[in-house]
Amino acid sequence: MSSKVNATTMQVTSPDEVRNVVLIGNAGSGKTSLFDQLLKARIPGYRGEKEDAERASQLFLASFVTGDKLVNLLDAPGHPDFVGELRAGIRAADAAIFVISAADGIDGAAQSLWEECREANLPRVIVLTKLDAGHADFDTSVAECQDVFGDGVRPTHVPTFAGPGQVVGNIGLLTLEEHDYAGGGRVVRTLNAHDDQVETYRGPLIESIIAEAEDETLMDSYLTDDEHLELGALLDDLMKAVATANLFPVLPVQTGTGVGIEELLALIEHGFPTPGLHPNPPLTTTDGEVLPQIDSDPASPLVAQVIRTTTDPFAGRLSMVRIFSGTLNTDDVVHVSGHRSWVLGHEDNAHPDHDNEERIGLIQGAVGVELKPRQQAIAGEIVLLPKLGTAETADTLSSKERPGVVESWPLPEPLLPLAIRAATRNDEDKLAGALQRLAVEDSSVRLDRGAGDQLVLWTTGQAHADLLLGRLVERYQVRVEQEELKIPMRETFVGKATALGRHVKQSGGHGQYAVCNIEVEPLERGAGFEFVDKVVGGAVPRQFIPSVEKGIRNQLDKGVFAGYPMVDIRVTLYDGKAHSVDSSDMAFQMAGALAIKEAAAAKGGVVALLEPLDLVTVTVGEEYLGAVMTDLSGRRGQLLGSDSVDRKAVVRALVPQSELSRYAIDLRGIGHGSGTFTREFHGYELLPAQLLEKYKK
Repeated sequence: MSSKVNATTMQVTSPDEVRNVVLIGNAGSGKTSLFDQLLKARIPGYRGEKEDAERASQLFLASFVTGDKLVNLLDAPGHPDFVGELRAGIRAADAAIFVISAADGIDGAAQSLWEECREANLPRVIVLTKLDAGHADFDTSVAECQDVFGDGVRPTHVPTFAGPGQVVGNIGLLTLEEHDYAGGGRVVRTLNAHDDQVETYRGPLIESIIAEAEDETLMDSYLTDDEHLELGALLDDLMKAVATANLFPVLPVQTGTGVGIEELLALIEHGFPTPGLHPNPPLTTTDGEVLPQIDSDPASPLVAQVIRTTTDPFAGRLSMVRIFSGTLNTDDVVHVSGHRSWVLGHEDNAHPDHDNEERIGLIQGAVGVELKPRQQAIAGEIVLLPKLGTAETADTLSSKERPGVVESWPLPEPLLPLAIRAATRNDEDKLAGALQRLAVEDSSVRLDRGAGDQLVLWTTGQAHADLLLGRLVERYQVRVEQEELKIPMRETFVGKATALGRHVKQSGGHGQYAVCNIEVEPLERGAGFEFVDKVVGGAVPRQFIPSVEKGIRNQLDKGVFAGYPMVDIRVTLYDGKAHSVDSSDMAFQMAGALAIKEAAAAKGGVVALLEPLDLVTVTVGEEYLGAVMTDLSGRRGQLLGSDSVDRKAVVRALVPQSELSRYAIDLRGIGHGSGTFTREFHGYELLPAQLLEKYKK
């Protein structure tokens, strides 16, 4: 079939000519090899992309023409640290190719990837790779997919072998055609007889298609004589079921030899949905008012979203943009909206909310893996826009006449803290700017000032942390050193104490004289600080009582025991002495500070440390529930309960922050890739006495 798409510029005239597809799979599943094979099949001379840390961590775009369709193929990272890039790819795409290694099976990480697609209701085809491995088996892999992913999983092709582990082709279960790649090309021939494997899978596939189509005529024909079923109607109904994410075909593909690639390309061309058939995300005004559903019409007002952002110290920003509606032209002025606070529920200092207008410069479209200039792009397309000055990942580009905001995909919460400091003074001068650029590019980055004004870079895992540190050095020539994360401990009193603060100095001229008597007692958790004045008879002149309080407060901020702020106490000033000449505001501030330090030094151990606790909610495969609960208990966690939801266990516990600094990494191992967690500050509780020395300064 001749293409309506201009193959030189990849220019389309209608959204119906576009297929947006994202490749999803574990690291090691053969996903990136499949990406290369699809491009080699349609781009003469393409030799594949070099694999490196940057390539493996980013959403990668290539475009090619197959039949009369333009395919925008997105390769999404498989590592759980880069789930933000995966979710961006799911937002940009209208269907997914889900890659499973028959040699390795389905682990917790693969289940999590499938769940990401399910929540977005994304149409999927399952590609089984590595069937040439000695212990791989097609039937076993299909049964595992059906068990884990559900009854909608149905093979549409079965592999053919020339010998053990030698996959040379496949058989189409509906067409009953054999596709033979043994000679290097593809030879198609009609089967004269069915084998047991074809019979095993063909009937359930047809029944599933008919059930989804709710076509009584087809059902009657099938029950009467399935040999005379109308093939065209079956194929049409199969494609509809695939496009609506009700049926998930399984295709065997050999990524090393290209066996099955043509059948996969045919399914992409004819079975994957057009832009708009897979529902577009919700749209609101910049004030939050809900607008009508985005209609994927090039003639409608512009609505587009920044899918990912890359930065370069020399070339600046490059924004990957999915156009949902309207038409984008070179030199258009568009409205840019970013409202991350709507997703997070709070302001994000690294990504403040913004609404502004910006002129589009050059439009670039992918031709293979290269970028070529374009004058225009229409609804359904994915293009790249260089040097957008203010637009960030997940921002909306819309028409000036009807500004809008496209709902963001769920942004991953970075849960692995990394305490860093500049290695040299020169690095310190460049660090702030470099970190800001990292945050603009990567929506999974969060920057905080932690305990002791420590700079904390929050990441999603060790691979993410290593990648960011590498970017600081390689892109921005900024070196940093890691340091131990400081926990924001607090000091408090656990018993009553009395003390005298005496600040008396006489060294000629004006002296300094102030004496105050205080009583300190503990308050309930979260009460803060309370100051009580019980001075009678003018022992401390009225004008100096606020000075005593100020001195005490200043000392509490510095700590009196281990250098941490002191909280949850009541201090009562009940007596003191003053001098008519030598007493002053500063003298009584000093006396107040000395008094609280004296109270802390009282015999009997009335001062203790408080440690911060987080409410942690862990979601993990049910088979790992016991291991997770045992681990949380070992972290001094207080287990609050557990539930079971959709074959997942949900555990809640209060856990000291000091025990959570590496939990994002540890949980991956405990749950074999199936575990996720959230954490929320809960409050402070007493640190066990045996741990005091660790934090005492």
